[in-house]
Amino acid sequence: MASIGLAIFSAFSSVVAGALSVANALNPWGATSTKDHSWQKPSPTDRRSPCPMVNALANHGYLPRDGKSVSLAQLLTGCREGINLGADATLLVGVKALQTSSTGNPLTFHLDDLSKHGIIEHDGSLSRKDVAQGDNHTFDPEIWATVRAHFTEDKISIETAAAARKARLAAAPAANPEFHMSDADVNFSFIETCLYLRVFGEGINGNAPTQWVRTLFEHERLPFEEGFKRSDKPLTIADILALEKKVKAASA
Repeated sequence: MASIGLAIFSAFSSVVAGALSVANALNPWGATSTKDHSWQKPSPTDRRSPCPMVNALANHGYLPRDGKSVSLAQLLTGCREGINLGADATLLVGVKALQTSSTGNPLTFHLDDLSKHGIIEHDGSLSRKDVAQGDNHTFDPEIWATVRAHFTEDKISIETAAAARKARLAAAPAANPEFHMSDADVNFSFIETCLYLRVFGEGINGNAPTQWVRTLFEHERLPFEEGFKRSDKPLTIADILALEKKVKAASA
């Protein structure tokens, strides 16, 4: 049986092709929102998402720092320039991000729109409460601590990442009687784990430095100061799906 990830990729394939054409028409690929990519703490009026990676890109200016009216083209460019995430992988999330939009323009979204439950955001986050618990948006140190407790070595292997995710999903229903994850939610949960492993790790073999992952989740900062360098090779959906297969096998 084909994996859920492959099924979603197949369903999105025609949408992705069309979205790429729109994105290229809206914004030249070389343009960035800012040349200053130093980390800056968001102001009280800046909007942020439930996703640490997206927030880090905004905090570094790869996405609009105010988090408002982000276009698909800006998302593509920001993900490419910040972490060299390929267009296919970016659009897997970006197309769904547009479904959360409250901007009045169907081609843009605010970062906090991504808190809308059941599209991208889901129960069982590695670092956020469930929607029924009242705040599915803000980093929760207690939840993250239960995940971080698994990261006892200098690097996070695929097996360790899978165990941390599995334990979080096993514990979540006890804290939230309304806990629910659809098949799509479960798949996005796998993708989220695969994303940090692929961005910071050794290709599709995992081994992401623990300090780098903690910097991302705890400070919503890309760990340049700790030695992270953007990959020269685009990180593709094929990479994510290859990692997903390994994380699923390690979760069995």
